[in-house]
Amino acid sequence: SSRPRKEVIKLLKFLGIKQIYDVKLNHIYSDELLRRMVKHISTLDFEKYGECGLFRAFNNAVKNGIVEMIVEMVKVCPNLMHTFDKNGRVFLMSSIAHRQEKIFSLFYGLEGRNGNFLSVTDVFDNTMLHCAGELSPSTQLARISGAALQMQRELQWYREVESIVNPRAKTYCNQNGETPGQLFTKSHEKLMTAGEKWMKQVATSSTVVGALIITVMFTAAFTVPGGNKDTGFPVFLHEKSFLIFIISDAISLFASSTSVLMFLGILTSRYSENDFLISLPRKLVIGLSTLFISVAAMMVAFCAALRIVMDGRLEVVIPVSLLAGIPVTLFILLQFPLLVEIFMSTYGPGIFNRKMKRWY
Repeated sequence: SSRPRKEVIKLLKFLGIKQIYDVKLNHIYSDELLRRMVKHISTLDFEKYGECGLFRAFNNAVKNGIVEMIVEMVKVCPNLMHTFDKNGRVFLMSSIAHRQEKIFSLFYGLEGRNGNFLSVTDVFDNTMLHCAGELSPSTQLARISGAALQMQRELQWYREVESIVNPRAKTYCNQNGETPGQLFTKSHEKLMTAGEKWMKQVATSSTVVGALIITVMFTAAFTVPGGNKDTGFPVFLHEKSFLIFIISDAISLFASSTSVLMFLGILTSRYSENDFLISLPRKLVIGLSTLFISVAAMMVAFCAALRIVMDGRLEVVIPVSLLAGIPVTLFILLQFPLLVEIFMSTYGPGIFNRKMKRWY
């Protein structure tokens, strides 16, 4: 009956299976639609491409980063690679302007990496490097956390395009008399200011936390649990828990000190354009990593000290130790995703596929 069927559908939706099935089904339908469309295109003359809206569909595919559609359409109609959009840009220039890295990476899969694309200019006399110097669309910037990382991504795009164009393109001026470098600086002035503000806010708040940990851990090293004997040696010097306490205290102290120094380096940085590419993200990665280590080591030191003070009463030590894990867990949930994103953006494989296999 219909009622049991509805209940089954509700259960599948709750488990997420229905959503996966719908996505898979849409993918199958899209592939079939693309296959039939390409088959129809192969029967047309070049003069009829404009009548059926092929050029508009191709430019929209580039704008939205639909790689499969681009590849299949170019295979049956290679001339599409040399057609222009409303701004007089070929597909490679358009992919840069719309920050579609997957479409741009198709360049590395072309036979001989056709150099004809690299010298083309648009209706504004902009080169490919000028397109990279313009600010990304807001929809693309919104995918990246923090203004500093957005600035880093913009620099990565500019450096990537700069690496494939003719060196003379760096000094080529557009209709406004601007070189690509001048256009980049002008277009990213506000983003650069926002990136500096974001970096300083993160560094300032993290420095406060690091300084507090340094104070606590330094004090704890000289006020050890159980006190000292008349000779000055700690009472529980030979206990394993005391050894764990001292080691954790030292790790937390040194890690937090390193963290504070890194964040101070961020606060006193020049904040030039190139600093956002490697220097500032590297300091932020080291600072956040060592801050996380210091917080975790501080909790371990606390648990070890608690075990000494409570004389091994596990019915008290275990519950309190579990509670001590809450700050570490919160730190991981709140800051670890940002740390991973910064690390991958700085030291990861990158968003461009330079080893793409030949596709045309």
